Amino acid sequence: MIHIPFDHSYASDLPEAWVPVRPETPPAPELLYWNAELADELGLDTEQASEAELARLFSGADVPEGAQPIAQAYAGHQFGGLSPALGDGRALLLGEVVDRNGQRRDIAFKGSGPTPFSRRGDGKAAVGPMLRELILGEAMQALGIPTTRALAVAATGETVHRERPLPGAVLTRVAASHLRVGTFQYFAIRGERDMLQKLADYTIARHYPQLAGADKRYLELLQAVSERQAELIARWMHAGFIHGVMNTDNMALSGETIDYGPCAFMDAHHPDTVFSSIDRNGRYAYSNQPAIAQWNLARLAETLLPLIAPDDPASAVPAATAAIEGFSERYREHWLAQARLKLGLIDAQDSDGELAEDWLTLLAAQGVDHTLAWRYLADAAEGKRERLAALFPTPEELEPWLLQWLTRLAIKTRRAVDVAAAMRRHSPLYIPRNHLVEEALDAASERGDMDSTLKLLEALRDPFTEREGLQRYALPAAPEVAEGYRTFCGT
Repeated sequence: MIHIPFDHSYASDLPEAWVPVRPETPPAPELLYWNAELADELGLDTEQASEAELARLFSGADVPEGAQPIAQAYAGHQFGGLSPALGDGRALLLGEVVDRNGQRRDIAFKGSGPTPFSRRGDGKAAVGPMLRELILGEAMQALGIPTTRALAVAATGETVHRERPLPGAVLTRVAASHLRVGTFQYFAIRGERDMLQKLADYTIARHYPQLAGADKRYLELLQAVSERQAELIARWMHAGFIHGVMNTDNMALSGETIDYGPCAFMDAHHPDTVFSSIDRNGRYAYSNQPAIAQWNLARLAETLLPLIAPDDPASAVPAATAAIEGFSERYREHWLAQARLKLGLIDAQDSDGELAEDWLTLLAAQGVDHTLAWRYLADAAEGKRERLAALFPTPEELEPWLLQWLTRLAIKTRRAVDVAAAMRRHSPLYIPRNHLVEEALDAASERGDMDSTLKLLEALRDPFTEREGLQRYALPAAPEVAEGYRTFCGT
């Protein structure tokens, strides 16, 4: 059997935060995808393993030697309503490995069967949603956005029943950790202060070791998590990414994007874009994501009050409130820093925020594709406006803003070609277009054909470099195809 050097710091340090569970044995495991590059990054010696061995190992048929499968406990606000006991309903943490860079990483199954937290669910997953998580995670990785990743996807050979029967699958997910805002909420709800402190100390040791031993480390933990989330959400917004289900149990304290359920990238830029079929009121719409992140962080702050001021938790409210209110400014700073890079600006002026916001307002008013507009703006830095202008129903509306931007850009000491190249390094051409993702998922689910998935992954591997033969991966769907597009959580 393949040797994986598992460690179990979460299980050993936080024994109250999990229950042991064994994955179900699938009837006919088949390897659909193996991330050899990630396996090497993790230091896994799998070169001699056959596909059959990998399929059994990463479907739950053979539990890896040294693994300690556990379901983690957590709570969560789901669409604003508190669920005091959620937990891993279809996920199992196998253990941790220390990768080649010295970073501790979780290895976990998703879709391997029921757990005590399944709440009458089957604990299973279908091929389509697991491949969506693979595709979106790898796209985010290539875009430079912190993310969990898929090590493997294995078909199970059994049928799972959702709106209709679907082929089952197990995804093996790699994450910096699976610590969530909801993990803290689980113990705060129960008034278990000692457990909260153990959890906070573990989080600090694992993700924010610079805070260990600091007098105000729990307040500083809140500030540090807030900082990472501010940068993460700013990157989402620039990429046009919509998570779709920003519940507190889906906010990782590591600052990674986690749980790719009803998520998608928008085509035409519009602040109110929603894709999730379960987000009927638009709570998690594109433009709401920064405010929702701040709201989630406020829920984390509530759990930390007894640690920030043990003798009088209420006295910690002003400091915690200041930390949460500071999120808006930190988010704005990260968003504006990214905007300057995409606009080709190498210095900062007070008017830059307004310039960037006016650009997005123009895109929304004209219904212009978010990704291509940013990308083709680089052409305009070289004096080539054809591709950019062609995106606009009324190109003359573009001209006033373009003149303002070119005046601000003031290419004098820099070559236009260098400015454009720098801009393209921050504005991708290839994103996981919704129609291409659905095409890939349908082919794999309905016909067992992984070719579309692999071709899409190859295009997404280098999203910033324009390549011959990949034109279809750069273009949005026709309006009649994109209209009414909805994503589903897979459960």
